[in-house]
Amino acid sequence: MPPARRRPAAGLSALDLDQVILAPLVLVRGGEGLLVDRAVSHLQALASERDPNVEVTRLEAAAYESGQLDMVASPSLFGENRHIVVSGVESATDAFIEDGLAYVARLSPELDDVTVVLRHEKGVRGKKLLDAIAAAGLPVVACEPIKRDADKVAFAAAEFRKAGRRVSGPAVQALVEAVGSDLRELGAACTQLIADTTSAITPDVVQRYYGGRVEATGFKVADTAIEGRGGQAVTLLRHALSTGVDPVLLVAALASKLRVLAKVAAMRGRGASAPTDLGLAPWQIDRARRELDGWSPEGLARAITAVATADAEVKGAGRDAEFAVERAVLRVAQARGER
Repeated sequence: MPPARRRPAAGLSALDLDQVILAPLVLVRGGEGLLVDRAVSHLQALASERDPNVEVTRLEAAAYESGQLDMVASPSLFGENRHIVVSGVESATDAFIEDGLAYVARLSPELDDVTVVLRHEKGVRGKKLLDAIAAAGLPVVACEPIKRDADKVAFAAAEFRKAGRRVSGPAVQALVEAVGSDLRELGAACTQLIADTTSAITPDVVQRYYGGRVEATGFKVADTAIEGRGGQAVTLLRHALSTGVDPVLLVAALASKLRVLAKVAAMRGRGASAPTDLGLAPWQIDRARRELDGWSPEGLARAITAVATADAEVKGAGRDAEFAVERAVLRVAQARGER
């Protein structure tokens, strides 16, 4: 069989599974485990829709022995379709990489009775195979880690939207603040709220389900410090540290809050429509405007400097990360109202 015609790789995102289609070979690549699992399950569901009797075979690339891929992909005695899922390509044996390259080289671009899904979650192991897949124009589903709070908010909002549920912006933000450190946990929380509630999801609903969790997060600490309540912010901080929240994440939450305040503060006096250029949701801008009450430019600058210092200290420049973040929280709280 002649090699597939070369064309640009089809880049897809696991955040939009409706665009992910079945192909002779699909590479699911990235380190966000929830998205990887969803993409692989989606592709298997498509294979089952195509043939309810599809034969599903799973291989581990780290334990692969020469010839296995050809064996499971060979014509079936009863003619049913075959769907092969190969996990751990980032730890593949040399034999798998060699067989994988040969398999890609002889693939036809047309969908036949065999479909293969490769999971490659991290690292550069097997780069030659990954490059060959891209060069062949085969679909590559991106499952990169979601780290930015804004992206987590967008992810959670999409979960509710796909389920046909109404949810307010502040409710989504509260949910991310409560359980957003891990995307799998955030997805599970969305699923629980969708299953256990029937009306619109509001901040009160999130508080009822996850209120205890919110208080142990960096965002609650940051909110309290921004309001100038230093003593309460330190109490929340110590609770967060005692429950295992990393000082780096706590400083990141402070920095994130201050960045939003600084952006909105910089737009003062530039016209009512100017905030649309900030890349923030309207409710975020409204909230920041309220939080800026009592903040002077000088105080905001001191707070940002204090958090920048703490960021360096918790990442190795200081001796005591917990002391560094506590000092930053107090300095932020004290900076409110300063001139």
